[in-house]
Amino acid sequence: MSHEKLEKNLVDLIKEEQAKLGYRKEAVRLYYPLQSLRHFYDCTDSVEEMQKRLADFASVAEDTLGAVEISHKGDRFCFVIPESGTEYVHTQMKENEFIIQLVELIGSHHAAMDQIRELFEAQKDPCEIMDMDSDEFDVMIRFTAGDDPYYYCFKDEGCHIIYHRFLPEDYEDFGL
Repeated sequence: MSHEKLEKNLVDLIKEEQAKLGYRKEAVRLYYPLQSLRHFYDCTDSVEEMQKRLADFASVAEDTLGAVEISHKGDRFCFVIPESGTEYVHTQMKENEFIIQLVELIGSHHAAMDQIRELFEAQKDPCEIMDMDSDEFDVMIRFTAGDDPYYYCFKDEGCHIIYHRFLPEDYEDFGL
């Protein structure tokens, strides 16, 4: 059983958090609904089955993320990544990572949708840009090659632009 997708997603979320808030050597809590975890393993596990599967993940990920604690309330799972795990992610992050560039652009509060499109188009991997007919988001952008699997959805709220990124399966589940 491969835990690669889950570990990559945890690392990506920590990188995004560190890009937004800065690095601090501290534990981080990340939450996932059962359905999202099922996507990582292409399974239909019950809550109890998933908890057992994730116990194996914790032992496999210990070398990189440290002693990850995993619990759940109902079908919502909590991953506690210890200080050693957040430090590992920090040391793996490159200065010019795309997520850092995106967060800096969005955080400037002067960003325009055209600038966001230009940032994606300036990357080495090709991307698809799609205007959305939705109250939730105005534009969806995703890379069509490379190792960034996320669907980035943007909403211009007038005074600033917000974004959320989804894995393809979660994007589908939301019906966006």
